[in-house]
Amino acid sequence: MRLKDYEINPALIVTDVQNGFVSKGGSYDLLGMEVSHYKEVIPKIRDLIIMCRNARIPVFYTQAVREASGIDLLTKTHKILPKSREERIMKRPICIRGTWDADIVEDIKPIEGDHVVIKRRDSAFHDTEIGVWLRSIGVDTLIFCGIDTSICVETSLRDAFNLGYDVILVSDATASSNRKHYESTLENVKGYYGLVMELGELFNYLSVYISQYSK
Repeated sequence: MRLKDYEINPALIVTDVQNGFVSKGGSYDLLGMEVSHYKEVIPKIRDLIIMCRNARIPVFYTQAVREASGIDLLTKTHKILPKSREERIMKRPICIRGTWDADIVEDIKPIEGDHVVIKRRDSAFHDTEIGVWLRSIGVDTLIFCGIDTSICVETSLRDAFNLGYDVILVSDATASSNRKHYESTLENVKGYYGLVMELGELFNYLSVYISQYSK
C-alpha cells in the first residue's frame, strides 16, 4: 500500500506535547523520569505542523489535563492499576488544568485556526468532541505524531482506525521513553492499522497540496 495511490482528506493529530511531559521543571522531570527522548523529537513535530499548515491540512492538538481536586484521577475509577502509573499519580499531580505544566510547549504552540482537544484519558476520542469536529470537515485520514508513542499516540490511533479513519504514524515525529515499546508500536501499526512513514516521505506526498496552495 502506497499513500500516493490514494486521494485523502487528512488532519494532523499532535498528541500531548506538554510541559509536564517534556520540559525541564515539568512533572515528569521532577519525578526523575527521562524526558530527553521527548525533547529530541520536538523539532520534527514542529516541521510536520508547519508542513500541514502550508498544505491547508487542519491541525488538532490533544491536551491531557487533570482537575486540581483529583476527581478525574485513574485511582478514582480503577482498583487495579500498573504500579508505575499508580506511583506517579500518588507522588505528584500531573498537567493540572490551567497550569504551565499542562500547557502545550512553546515551540509548537497552537495558532489561530488550530484546534485543541482537551482529554482526560489516553485516547483523543474518549469523551471528547474531536469526532464531531472531524466529521464536520469531512476528514477521512488522520496523521499522528507526539508522545508517548506506545501509550496515548497508539491508543488514539487504534481508536481512530476502529472508528473508520485511515491512519498514518510519522515515525520520526513521535517518541517513547522506552525504545522497545516505540518499535513495538511501529510494528503494530504497520501490521494491523495503517501506514508508518518518516517526515520526508510524507512531505513528498504533501508537496502536491503545498504547491497547489502556493500558486
